[in-house]
Amino acid sequence: MRTLLATVLVVLSLASAPLHAEENKLRVGMSGQYFPFTFVEQDTLKGFEVDVMDAIAEEMGREVEYHTAAFSGLFGMLGSGRIDTVANQITITEERQKAYLFSEPYVYDGAQVVTKKGNDAVNSVEDLKGKTVAVNLGSNFEALLRDLPYADEITIKTYDSNIERDTALGRVDAFVMDRVSASQIIKEKPLPLQLAGPTFSQITNAYPFPDTEEGRALRDEVNAALSTLRDNGTLKAISEKWFGTDITTP
Repeated sequence: MRTLLATVLVVLSLASAPLHAEENKLRVGMSGQYFPFTFVEQDTLKGFEVDVMDAIAEEMGREVEYHTAAFSGLFGMLGSGRIDTVANQITITEERQKAYLFSEPYVYDGAQVVTKKGNDAVNSVEDLKGKTVAVNLGSNFEALLRDLPYADEITIKTYDSNIERDTALGRVDAFVMDRVSASQIIKEKPLPLQLAGPTFSQITNAYPFPDTEEGRALRDEVNAALSTLRDNGTLKAISEKWFGTDITTP
């Protein structure tokens, strides 16, 4: 069992101790507040991201050490060298690619508009004109909305959490999130919400690394592990466990 102690959680014990224990650790940052990707239940860190990273670390023969923090602080931890990568639905964007190296994608998804159930005024992203729309602070969805040709007609509100609650209460007209997470929220939470139309932008999630020699080497090591886990069906099995479908392939 993986037990959360403060912000650090060591979750994988290797059968044989490495020659250089500290060098062999894979330090991974995540929020622990984004069900079903990463969350804490009974003091135990769980979720899709945890299962995938555990499998990657095992394939690499490394010990994984989890560091939890608010999502908005994860990239700061990566930049300061406190962690080696982030596993928290990190979307590959042009801006982020200028600052970080990315692994191959391990999640393929799309941006989704969600409204209060019964709201017939919003049936697609085009219907967000003149509306107030919530997004999670630090997510890629604010940038996606601001890139729309009618972005100046949308009022965007950023939240640390609970964007679904304010949408269900009618405090905002809609929120934008990836379709997978939005579907899980609708399924799991007793809130009157609905998906509004199709996805409007493809999203791929991957692991960011510092653009250094060490970062490149670790990125390549993770890519090799991902390739093996995809070929042997491990990624698909983990995805189906959490989502009932395979989100790890295009």
